[in-house]
Amino acid sequence: VGICKQEMLQKKKNAVLVDGVILNGPIMDSKAGEKFVEEACKIIMEEVIQKADDVTEKVCEWRAPETLKQILDLEMRDTGESHQKLLQLCRNVIQYSVKTSHPRFFNQLYAGMDYYSLVARFITEALNPSVYTYEVSPVFLLVEEAVIKKMIEFIGWEEGDGIFNPGGSVSNMYAMNLARYKFCPEIKEKGLSGLPRLVLFTSEECHYSMKKAASFLGIGTENVYFIKTDERGKMIPEELEKQVQRARKEGSAPFLVCATAGTTVLGAFDPLDKIANICEKHGLWLHVDASWGGSALLSRKHCRLLHGIHRADSVAWNPHKMLLAGIQCCALLVKDNSGLLKNCYSAKAAYLFQQDKFYDVSYDTGDKSSQCSRRPDAFKFWLTWKALGTTGLEERVNRALALARYLVEEIKKREGFQLLLEPEYANVCFWYIPPSLRKMEGGPEFWQKLHQVS
Repeated sequence: VGICKQEMLQKKKNAVLVDGVILNGPIMDSKAGEKFVEEACKIIMEEVIQKADDVTEKVCEWRAPETLKQILDLEMRDTGESHQKLLQLCRNVIQYSVKTSHPRFFNQLYAGMDYYSLVARFITEALNPSVYTYEVSPVFLLVEEAVIKKMIEFIGWEEGDGIFNPGGSVSNMYAMNLARYKFCPEIKEKGLSGLPRLVLFTSEECHYSMKKAASFLGIGTENVYFIKTDERGKMIPEELEKQVQRARKEGSAPFLVCATAGTTVLGAFDPLDKIANICEKHGLWLHVDASWGGSALLSRKHCRLLHGIHRADSVAWNPHKMLLAGIQCCALLVKDNSGLLKNCYSAKAAYLFQQDKFYDVSYDTGDKSSQCSRRPDAFKFWLTWKALGTTGLEERVNRALALARYLVEEIKKREGFQLLLEPEYANVCFWYIPPSLRKMEGGPEFWQKLHQVS
């Protein structure tokens, strides 16, 4: 190493050396780096993109954890690996990963590949921006503003505000915190000590992030009242009314109702209009977790599922699910346009959010978030929307629900398959009953064995 430095110093007469480090020499070999990127992109093209819709490929080439550790050679060493070794590692990572774009990937509430979103991700990964001020992220802040404005339009609000977050769980937590801040703004400075026992309401079929958010925010999971649902998994408004009254009699302070538009398991949509009536009556913030079901708003045929959503105070909506925007792409949308979001989350960091800049500082939106560094997630949805248009996105929703309907009809024809209920969204719930259980009566033993089959 010392000889290399001496050679470098001799070649570069104006070399600056500080603490044994040549400051004006190259950090890395740019030509070699460019070549590595080029070859790695070729592997991605051949092994991921071109094979994405090939049913003859495996969804996952499964290996046990200890075996996979050996294959991947996960150990980091003092000296770097050769480019050929790194390229082989790239191939191995692709080979043994789950191919979420595979036609037979059904594991979660997302799947498939959108080429425009993928290109958008390539661009943002290469540019490596952070979305907090206009000066450092001008294009992506304008894109986010345009996307939020359009999403608000589909919710049915005349105006609103919003921010993209790392996941629907974070959007739900933001909404819970925002509702609490609206209920008692002094909490931001004074904290929890002087508050009454705050209570919120959500359905038994809600996403588990509601409990996590209550725990994280210091509200407590015992103060989440889970409202009974009907046989289709929808919140029962009359039960909500009872629980709100019960909370008041106990001396608690109700502040939030979280309705769900598209529950995780059954795909249920809570009756938003009736829930909104109760919220108005009791002065409660209405948040709609439409992380899964929000995309139905783009379909003229299916938007009726979210009838009444325009009466919500906030909405969580994940385009990375049915609309294939690419994980992660999640928005929290807020009806209040008076600066509530910024007032709730701002810390007014003077070194970052100076008020005397050479442009309109209202474009510095970073203070609407509890994050500092933030990814430009809206861009991948924007590029997809630009490519397909609203009609293309609508077709994507309609096709997903048509596929669900087709699956239902096939299940009804097949021996050994039992449909749980007629779906209203893309969730199709059924039992597979193997031949050994088909003549067995439906008692505890039957359900125990069927559970093991599942």
